[in-house]
Amino acid sequence: MSTSCHSSDRVEVVFDHPNLVSDSGLLLIATLAARLGLRGLVGRWVHTGLPNAAAKVMTVVLGMIAGATNIDSLDRLRTGSTSRVLGFAPLAPSTIGTFLRSFKFGHVRQLDAVNSRLLSNAWAAGAGPASGEELVVDLGGRPDFAVGLAVA
Repeated sequence: MSTSCHSSDRVEVVFDHPNLVSDSGLLLIATLAARLGLRGLVGRWVHTGLPNAAAKVMTVVLGMIAGATNIDSLDRLRTGSTSRVLGFAPLAPSTIGTFLRSFKFGHVRQLDAVNSRLLSNAWAAGAGPASGEELVVDLGGRPDFAVGLAVA
């Protein structure tokens, strides 16, 4: 990595070495996604008519977790050796844009099916509360949005 300072209030950071990894904290999330079978679930349930749905969904999910706020910022996953950390080659923003524009309501429902099965896999792996305990999901820190679930 090199930096060049043009003035005292501006620093430009450039990833110019092939072994650098941006967002290396994604290793944990990518490992969890692999262990819960996210790629296989997307491959089985999401059918848009375009190839590589699993890699495209993984690119969007991991990009959002890394802080991508728009399609162009998904490109951050393609820097340096990040693909070696993630275990797949993130796709170009233009490819992701084409993929997302192909979605209809039914495709959103397919992703919903993936989500419910992914949650079931997480619970089966021990991520949920013990039997008989209550789980509270706090959405946005507001008590009026809290959802309580009793686990049987």
